[in-house]
Amino acid sequence: MRVLLWTFFLCLGTLTVPATSFPDVYRFVDERGVVIFTDIPRHSGYKIHLRDASTGATVRSREYYPYRGVVEEACAVYKISEPLIRAVMEVESDYDRYAVSVAGARGLMQLMPQTMRHLGVSNPWDPRQNIMGGTRYLKGLLERFSGNVQLALAAYNAGSNAVLKYGSIPPYPQTRRYVLKVMERYRRYAERASY
Repeated sequence: MRVLLWTFFLCLGTLTVPATSFPDVYRFVDERGVVIFTDIPRHSGYKIHLRDASTGATVRSREYYPYRGVVEEACAVYKISEPLIRAVMEVESDYDRYAVSVAGARGLMQLMPQTMRHLGVSNPWDPRQNIMGGTRYLKGLLERFSGNVQLALAAYNAGSNAVLKYGSIPPYPQTRRYVLKVMERYRRYAERASY
């Protein structure tokens, strides 16, 4: 009981310390998905996580998910929405870099061997190669389908030819479920990112 009371008062005391006593906190996710927090960023890959309240800025915690640093890099290179890539990666592999589908798609973004060869991805288990390749591939599909996210997602799942054949999302139950799942997550993550 004494330990519980001591823990309670210690936590309470921490909450009552003035915010001005803490510096900005930066966060970086390395290529292995390891999250590093620091008050002294070592390079430009570190992003603000918590800002010192004395600056007058709003304190916002950016939501963590595996491989975020690589996703941010890929999105910056290919000018594509981070919430969209996050949603695709989550639905495709649930952040499992060693995921393999029944059809043979591999890695975080579930790239097929032929697609990997086309994109120059030599190691599908390498998070950076897989995410960069998958992001580049989805960007190409968005361009091909005039920015229509749902058609690009359908093509990512079922192939461009299937989308072109039907002129819309193909009537494949698995592809329709896939597009709905990704879009639901995409909207949710986009809303969170906008606050």
